[in-house]
Amino acid sequence: MPPSTKPTAEFILSTTIPEQYPKGHTPEVAFLGRSNVGKSSLLNCLAGSKKLAFTSSQPGRTQSINFFRIGGEIIFADLPGYGFAKVPLEIKHAWQAMVETYLLRRETLGLCILLLDGRRGWMEHDRVLREWLEHHQKRYLVVATKIDKLNQSELHHGLAAIREEISGGELVPFSAITGQGAREIWQAIKKSTSR
Repeated sequence: MPPSTKPTAEFILSTTIPEQYPKGHTPEVAFLGRSNVGKSSLLNCLAGSKKLAFTSSQPGRTQSINFFRIGGEIIFADLPGYGFAKVPLEIKHAWQAMVETYLLRRETLGLCILLLDGRRGWMEHDRVLREWLEHHQKRYLVVATKIDKLNQSELHHGLAAIREEISGGELVPFSAITGQGAREIWQAIKKSTSR
């Protein structure tokens, strides 16, 4: 369940170096998705703050892992977006190595939230990431963002197509405009981090 009162939310640090990751045993949730898929908007909605994570229309804005402490009980890790960001190839490779290192070695990681643009569904990079998560047995939740930009027919067909490719995983439709889906995402977070 989401916090009954607005959670305290604070930025901890931004880093590319594992040795600088937050210390301790606080459960973490990683947010992954294509550049400009709406990760920052989702983070801000879940934290109840419009200014926690910086939102930008410029793809590839996040180039390191940003850590946020939510309510003193959970840490959100905002990982760099992938896909169409116009950045040099060597930087993309560095991002990939950094993300894989985090996902494989972070013992406090309880859940990965994989964001898809609800208007576009699964794209090549999304499928690669999903298969990687499944191969390494990482718990994940699929969140379809920007659903407010779809009519009912488009939403129905779009979600059905996304759901077809999830093997036993969950799907939550989300709108940063209305907040739809935020409660269900919080329920999944609490369930996965309270074990």
